[in-house]
Amino acid sequence: MSQENTPASRRNFFSWLFVSSDEPRLRAGWRLLIQTILLFVFGIVVSAIGLIFKTSGSATTILNQILNLVAITGSVYIARRWLDKKSFASLGLKLEPRALIDILTGIGITFIQMGFIYAVMVSLGWLTFKGFAWEFDPLSMVITSVFGAFVVFIFVGWNEELLSRGYHLQTIASGTNLFWGVVISSAVFGILHLGNPNATWVSAAGIFFAGMYLAYGYSRTKQLWLSIGLHIGWNFFEGVVFGFPVSGLDVYALTRIDVHGPILWTGGAFGPEAGLIVLPSLLVGGILIFLYSKNRDAFL
Repeated sequence: MSQENTPASRRNFFSWLFVSSDEPRLRAGWRLLIQTILLFVFGIVVSAIGLIFKTSGSATTILNQILNLVAITGSVYIARRWLDKKSFASLGLKLEPRALIDILTGIGITFIQMGFIYAVMVSLGWLTFKGFAWEFDPLSMVITSVFGAFVVFIFVGWNEELLSRGYHLQTIASGTNLFWGVVISSAVFGILHLGNPNATWVSAAGIFFAGMYLAYGYSRTKQLWLSIGLHIGWNFFEGVVFGFPVSGLDVYALTRIDVHGPILWTGGAFGPEAGLIVLPSLLVGGILIFLYSKNRDAFL
């Protein structure tokens, strides 16, 4: 067949601009744009619904995360089914026994990472331990606050991983390759955190590397469950268990500490993600992800 008669040569400009060359669907960039618009519209609708409910304290935080779940999951589901023409589960959400193992392993890995950061800061004199939560607050308050924070971080882990390592990374990769999918989605992940308290471009860079680390969990397993577990555990152990700020946010802490080391290393008020201390922690986590994913069949 001559080149003039090939399907690619017969594509007009608008077909080339909007339609993928290898599949009958919109190009990756248009799919990302439409999903973002859907998320924006869903966000307006659920925010209006949220105004109906009168809540306060941790209940407000949980409600906001539930509304985020509806907006993010809804927009991603519609985009995946009708724009990508693929199943929702194909994003890496296959329900199988391994899923729970991946989640729990991810949570366990981050305990080691945050323990590493805490131990390094203590040994270098950058951190002062002041006491445990139950020495300051009633036990009932400690239990309910810790439980509430854990529930919030479950929602955060699902929402952010579904959007960033799920739709963003995989859609960009479908239009380019996995390398650019990881880099670009991680950059967007860092930029999205610039709205957090005490955020700077340095903290955005730290979140960028954290995004690449979470993407490594996905790339090693081809499922999102490990990354979701890593995200849940990272926030919970960083803030609640070891007492650091979580991406600029103060959360209820079991361990009360005072961080006074160099901000370049500790991250200051934003937390470890904005400090150089995060880099060796990510290396430790990356090694553990490699070891787990290398022998993951042995856990079944």
